[in-house]
Amino acid sequence: MPRGLLVSGHVNAAFYWRKAENHGPLNLRFERFETLCITDTVLLVLMAAKKRQPSAEPPPPDPRLSHLSWPYYLIAVLVLCGLVFGGYSLYLAKTVRISFEGKRWAVPARVYARSLELYVGKTLSAEQLRYELRLLGYRHMRDTFASAQWSEHGEVFVIRSRDFHFADGLQSAQAFRLRFAGNTVAGLVDLSTQRNLSLVRLEPVNIGSIYPSHREDRILLRHSELPEYLVDGLLAVEDRRFYQHIGIDLRSILRAAWVNMQAGRMVQGGSTLTQQAVKNFVLTQERSLRRKLHEALMALMVEARYGKDDILEVYVNEVFLGQDGERAIHGFGLAAQYYFNRPLHELQVHEIALLVGLAKGASFYNPIRHPQRAKQRRDLVLQQMHQQGFIEANLAERAQQRPLGLAPRGRQYNYRYPGFIGLVRQQLQRDYQAADLVSEGLRIFTTLDPWAQQLAVRAVNDQLARHEKRWGWANNTIQAALVLAEAQSGEIRALLGGRTQAFSGFNRALSAARQVGSLIKPAVYLTALQQPQRYTLATELQDKPISIKLANGDLWRPRNHDRKMHGQVRLHQALTQSYNLATVHLGMRLGLNQVIDTLGQLGVKRDLKPYPSLLLGAVQLSPLEMAQVYQTVAAGGFRAPIHAIKSVSNHANQPLQGYPLSVRQTVDPAANYLLTANLMEVVQQGTGRSLSQWLGKNFAVAGKTGTTNQQRDSWFAGFGTDLVGVVWVGRDDQQSTKLSGATGALPIFGQLMRRLNLQPLDLTPPQNIAYHWLDAKTGYLSAEQCKGAKTYPFIAGSQPKKVSGCARWMDNGDWSFD
Repeated sequence: MPRGLLVSGHVNAAFYWRKAENHGPLNLRFERFETLCITDTVLLVLMAAKKRQPSAEPPPPDPRLSHLSWPYYLIAVLVLCGLVFGGYSLYLAKTVRISFEGKRWAVPARVYARSLELYVGKTLSAEQLRYELRLLGYRHMRDTFASAQWSEHGEVFVIRSRDFHFADGLQSAQAFRLRFAGNTVAGLVDLSTQRNLSLVRLEPVNIGSIYPSHREDRILLRHSELPEYLVDGLLAVEDRRFYQHIGIDLRSILRAAWVNMQAGRMVQGGSTLTQQAVKNFVLTQERSLRRKLHEALMALMVEARYGKDDILEVYVNEVFLGQDGERAIHGFGLAAQYYFNRPLHELQVHEIALLVGLAKGASFYNPIRHPQRAKQRRDLVLQQMHQQGFIEANLAERAQQRPLGLAPRGRQYNYRYPGFIGLVRQQLQRDYQAADLVSEGLRIFTTLDPWAQQLAVRAVNDQLARHEKRWGWANNTIQAALVLAEAQSGEIRALLGGRTQAFSGFNRALSAARQVGSLIKPAVYLTALQQPQRYTLATELQDKPISIKLANGDLWRPRNHDRKMHGQVRLHQALTQSYNLATVHLGMRLGLNQVIDTLGQLGVKRDLKPYPSLLLGAVQLSPLEMAQVYQTVAAGGFRAPIHAIKSVSNHANQPLQGYPLSVRQTVDPAANYLLTANLMEVVQQGTGRSLSQWLGKNFAVAGKTGTTNQQRDSWFAGFGTDLVGVVWVGRDDQQSTKLSGATGALPIFGQLMRRLNLQPLDLTPPQNIAYHWLDAKTGYLSAEQCKGAKTYPFIAGSQPKKVSGCARWMDNGDWSFD
């Protein structure tokens, strides 16, 4: 039988040696191995010294090796082990060099909201300003004396902002006084010069990141940015002799062994900060003697090649300090933001001590789940800092009396704005590779308004909870999606992909393509109004039964929502009351392809099929797509692509790409004006009239309701001068919500717009629009003094030619006014 000998080394080889009983030739074979060279050498000595029994028929001796004896084999193995160990050491050294000198971390793209701009005359409430300051992590003080602080005295706020690198350059911190007059900024004064300020920008809120697949997140810090208390705390608790040892500390190892032996359990470790940096940054979390030996050897190599400051920088950026859902919190920079909502350099000693304590075990000492345990650990860190002479006794005592002081908000970043972050990612992928988004540390400046976003969340939850209570349904039976954008620019101010804000799953605002119902009807009427010689707001339509033969031979017989027929109705009345039969008659006369072309002008990019049911909204579109349609109408026929990104900078704050406003006129302004006037009538007298309960009876706003078959989907889209919004309400299982557009989606729109102080419409007619008085019964030209006369806007030359009897008696002979 052959006898085996295992030999260790990085290449994991095993050498089996085979030797005849008469000291025949040595036979070596290369295999996998794991044990140590020293063990193999001892085994070789013992085996070679053992007297062997001769075989019955020994093979003839090899004359080439007859002069060799076992010491030569021992020397050969030692040399071989030395070569393997040397090679393995070179491999480890190369691993260390690549890890420490290459690209150390994949830094996620950081996403920011819009910055709050302050100026005299701005509509802003004190409530909103407080909300924004708290989101930024500013400290509310009685008197301010440092950056990121604010105080409030009646209608006067004193604010000290932070430095921030905007896309257009660095803005230094400012100290200023802001005075309110009601919900308007009435004064803005620089505290240092006492001069009036024209504009102040607060830094934008960091609302999320775009992570790599391993979901690690961090904010990188240079050694020069580390607070003194952080370095002192780490030295006091983790490695007292960090600046004296060579990577491993025998004194610490012996001390830890003695303490553990006395305690009868593992209570103290002997690893240095260098070893911990190697373990976190290069090795795995495997618990084995082999990994520990690798750690020690690599720590020696790191210390020999790099300075202490570099090693400490790696440690503070790599150490794991918490878990936020699927996101891993690495490094003290991000931990400061996560637990305290402030940059690391703004933390006080008791807050830094809490973070230092987490390095021992972020899950065990989690201050959110185990506040008492975390406080005990924090107080121990403070005690150690005092005992090591880093802080005075009175400071340590005062710090131990402080509460944990965690930021008063739950999950943050993507978990607060998952729908909006999803849109940002989608739009970025047009211009950037996926790898760049998760590794290059890009800075994404977006259009999100955090105040509008939280008001939208509140409106959705308030209204849907009311309906669920009414019908006795479980929570979250009904879902919703919402898109809010600036009317003229298309910049998205708020976006909800679902009712549960902390859930980053299915994004209904982007991906839920649902039938839009009557929300599509304005496109049918706009198609007609762009043909002024054929159609005006006063044109009569037939609201009577219609039967259309489909391509498969079936007959389609649409009905009105009220199951009634209304005979001859005027075009504006058909849209105001959302009559299905009149709309289908009109659409079929116009041609389905013409209507599809109009939808394309309004921004719909889907390939729509010319089915007659399209006229009543039997087409699946997302809330985001419908927001684009109504943005074009709200902007007077000028389409601005709905977008969430303003600019992108790299990690060095150098601008990479801007997203300037792109506007294109796609709809005739005069026809668009007529449609807008008709949509205002929808809210004043038609299916959207219940909006007056939220905005006031005579509030000038345009809108349209939408309801699909069996009330599976409830829609509302509307706009004022400054904002356009689309709301969808429905169930994911496609069951009935028992809600129409007016009872489901409209109240959400109303509550949100009332809180946002929607600016009313103040339409300025294009030059080729003129108003004329018409007789309500005949549709002939009339006069203001005539009974039943009503004024209508017309594109020049499209007004009726016939004159009513009453108007003939009028002396002025001028039937129009501008």
